[in-house]
Amino acid sequence: MANEAINTFRLCIPLFQSLSDPNRQDIILLLAEKEPLTVNEITENLSLSRPAISHHLKIMRDQKLVSIEQKGTQRYYSLALEDAVHLLKQLIKTVEEDCIF
Repeated sequence: MANEAINTFRLCIPLFQSLSDPNRQDIILLLAEKEPLTVNEITENLSLSRPAISHHLKIMRDQKLVSIEQKGTQRYYSLALEDAVHLLKQLIKTVEEDCIF
């Protein structure tokens, strides 16, 4: 396998780990439907505690899957999937070019 394919796979590992959690998947789907939302609003829609939601949002922020907008004392979360989608498209392209014979 070409080095580019291996490097692209390795770049995707943190993204895959972040997306593999069902609770984070639920948050993504909720934000896709109703963004922007505060932590409290997300908590009202899911069966997780506020600290658990905050933990998942931190992981998602670290992977640039969500963005935050401060409005007064409230922090609103929205999806920010552009970088992740770009990386996944790069992975697909690399696999098609280097791994499929």
